[in-house]
Amino acid sequence: MQIYFASDHAGFELKNALVDYARSLGHTAEDCGAEKFDADDDYPELIARAARKLSSDEKAGRESRAVVIGASGQGEAIVANRFKGVRCALYYGPAGRSQTDMGGKKFDILASTREHNNANALSLGARFITVPEAKEVLKKWLEISFSGGERHARRVRQIDEV
Repeated sequence: MQIYFASDHAGFELKNALVDYARSLGHTAEDCGAEKFDADDDYPELIARAARKLSSDEKAGRESRAVVIGASGQGEAIVANRFKGVRCALYYGPAGRSQTDMGGKKFDILASTREHNNANALSLGARFITVPEAKEVLKKWLEISFSGGERHARRVRQIDEV
């Protein structure tokens, strides 16, 4: 699978580790920047590089994903979600407590991003997750499929129409 990666200075080391890791898993990983560490860089245009490519792929019907990384991941997710067809979810790491849904079913927030929302981009907060955790998250997230259920598909269509 084609995966676009982008980060600012805060996520630079984590991005580099994940690009290499994705390639080791057999994926095509494109590093959209930053190309070098610059403590004064700004994330919006760096993240937009990956989001533009993902948006273009989505429009053309090509399956791909993006991973964007910053200090908290918040701003990076906001930028990515400005692009048509990009559905970027934010992930900080496992919750401190077990989560259940309204029906009492155990809830996995990472799986939910794919199964329920068909997220095609993932934003990581580099200050909240270690490299080994991020590798585990990336591998799992890439393996999870969209459920395709009518209810979820309808909602994803509505998201994409906004």
